[in-house]
Amino acid sequence: MSDVIPARSPSGDSNNIAAFVAALPKAELHLHIEGTLEPELMFAIAARNGIRLPYSSVEEVRAAYRFSNLQDFLDIYYAGASALLEMQDFYDLTWAYLQRAFTQNVRHVEIFFDPQTHTGRGVAFATVIDGISRALDDAEARLGISSRLILCFLRHLDETAALQTLDAAMPWREHIAGVGLDSSERGNPPGKFREVFRRARAAGFVAVAHAGEEGPPEYVREALDILEVVRIDHGNNALEDADLVAELVQKRIPLTVCPLSNVKLCVVDDISAHPLKQMLDLGLFVTVNSDDPAYFGGYVNENYVAVAEALGLGREELAQLARNSFQASLLSQAAKSVLIAELDAVTHRF
Repeated sequence: MSDVIPARSPSGDSNNIAAFVAALPKAELHLHIEGTLEPELMFAIAARNGIRLPYSSVEEVRAAYRFSNLQDFLDIYYAGASALLEMQDFYDLTWAYLQRAFTQNVRHVEIFFDPQTHTGRGVAFATVIDGISRALDDAEARLGISSRLILCFLRHLDETAALQTLDAAMPWREHIAGVGLDSSERGNPPGKFREVFRRARAAGFVAVAHAGEEGPPEYVREALDILEVVRIDHGNNALEDADLVAELVQKRIPLTVCPLSNVKLCVVDDISAHPLKQMLDLGLFVTVNSDDPAYFGGYVNENYVAVAEALGLGREELAQLARNSFQASLLSQAAKSVLIAELDAVTHRF
């Protein structure tokens, strides 16, 4: 292993929002590791494994990134993931993201992975988690980035498949902090996965779930009441239900919001129409994240800058979003306090 990489020291004009965002220590809580597969790495891994992709070039892949809905994106997402076969592939994928996160002053990451995307193709569960976990361990040692790993069940598949995946995960229990729910939301309510989440919670996993991105506010309520989640991933459509909003505020349930993703998937028409500012004004516990950044045109800093410029967010609001990211994380209270103190020092300097 090479020497420890020195800590990054962001600098720049203190009047520049991008410089301020770059300087902020932050956590990323909504990140699909398969969604960080940049086209260049996709082609390199496919060539290494002798996989023929349905695209002839990097440019053709990027040209395909015009989505009208979530399913359009998922079709390309799964095609890209087909290149991942060996432990080294999952290591390289994860390490590439973590290096980029380091340059953006991300201090803690909570990464989703989709084992069913790979085990369904004959890739062993051990191959997937060993590659990801080794990269996460190296990031903590070399980059100072702490992490938690969250296993997501694919909601377009049935609960029996999810239960089998939970069973397969148990030998790696010490590497996995929580379970989540992702993939096609419409027609796949959280309640469909009642039993697997019950078993996962009983085994000590923290529960989170995607809800209210394309699905109705009722899906958010199901995630809270049936799956007993501690965080809602996305949650935009909760705003359609005033009682639900009041409950989210009162219980201080974090929402892991992904602005550029919402635009790319046509959840909102334009970044200037994004409800993030409204969420903050309502007192919701929101964080900013990148979701599947290789496909959606921006990592976490680009998301912060985009909403700052489009919605007129000031430094206090941006700092609050970064503070929320630590407070909403699965870190210990002591670790949160250390990171928030660093954040407060940065905001004071600016």
